Amino acid sequence: MALELTSVGQLAVLGFDTIIDVRSPSEYAEDHVPGAINLPVLADDERARVGTMYKQVSSFDARRLGAALVARNAAHHLEEALADKGGAWRPLVYCWRGGQRSGAFTTVLQQVGWRAERIDGGYKSWRRLVVDQVNGPVAAPVVMLDGNTGSAKTDLLIEAARAGAQVIDLEGLANHRGSLFGAMPGGQPSQKAFEGRLARVLAALDPTRPVLIEAESSRIGEVVVPRGLWAAMCAAPRLRLAVPLSARAAYLARAYRDVVEDAPRLADTISRLRRLHGAEVIDRWQQMAALGEVEALAADLMQAHYDPRYEKSRARRAGDEIVLETESLAIEALPAMATKIWTAAQSLVQGRG
Repeated sequence: MALELTSVGQLAVLGFDTIIDVRSPSEYAEDHVPGAINLPVLADDERARVGTMYKQVSSFDARRLGAALVARNAAHHLEEALADKGGAWRPLVYCWRGGQRSGAFTTVLQQVGWRAERIDGGYKSWRRLVVDQVNGPVAAPVVMLDGNTGSAKTDLLIEAARAGAQVIDLEGLANHRGSLFGAMPGGQPSQKAFEGRLARVLAALDPTRPVLIEAESSRIGEVVVPRGLWAAMCAAPRLRLAVPLSARAAYLARAYRDVVEDAPRLADTISRLRRLHGAEVIDRWQQMAALGEVEALAADLMQAHYDPRYEKSRARRAGDEIVLETESLAIEALPAMATKIWTAAQSLVQGRG
């Protein structure tokens, strides 16, 4: 019998030693069950060959070719990737629909003596659960952490989580800092992969405690916040950080060091603002960048570009808001500020209740 998945959080408590995705590398690269390894029983070109034969020759010949390729690849995995697995090893296997590819590989593993199981419905069943999770209601009361650019919202969320707060770090899940300058090494996950990561976090929430989320736009780099979570974020009360411009500029110079130290990237990113600002402004920013006047550049960008947009967006909102002031975003000041944020979040939710 195949394993039927009924919730996103189910895999975390079932105790499998390894989750194996036997789909092709390109399928795996687009999205996979978080934590799964890829042991393809058909490579991308082999899968294409089988599909072509199925359409142009016959289903029988396609199945025979597919069986030969699967057997050959399964043998390779047994001799290489799985060579060190002992008799007590317990894997969970899936393919696209939970059919022939995962069924064949699971049978091989079971014949060896391992307690292998496969996911009923394969990746498609997992994906349905993810979609339902990210588009449904959020189990915990949401509190937004707001503040103008450079307010160290992400770092403060991370500090709050270390101190015991319940947090969803959207920028961490999206591997992007959320602004034009926000690209991170390694690139972003696909939309499906982002939603898979997010679904597991949402499924693990404690409904009795508030959850802190950074006030983002609906798009973080190239990925989009799913509608269920976005609706909860829009309706949530807010904690707004009020931080002096000088402190924010100093923080940005530190937090975006990777951008600052890559002169061509910095110049190119500034140039992309040309459609929004006149040539004189862009030239001034480029000169600051070239001279290494990082804090002055950060301050000017916030005053002329980011802060006016934040204020315009904030003016359209109504709802509960608590303002938290801080004069410093130095590394040593963040833990105390994070504790203050978490205390305020709990008070805000209790007040609403």
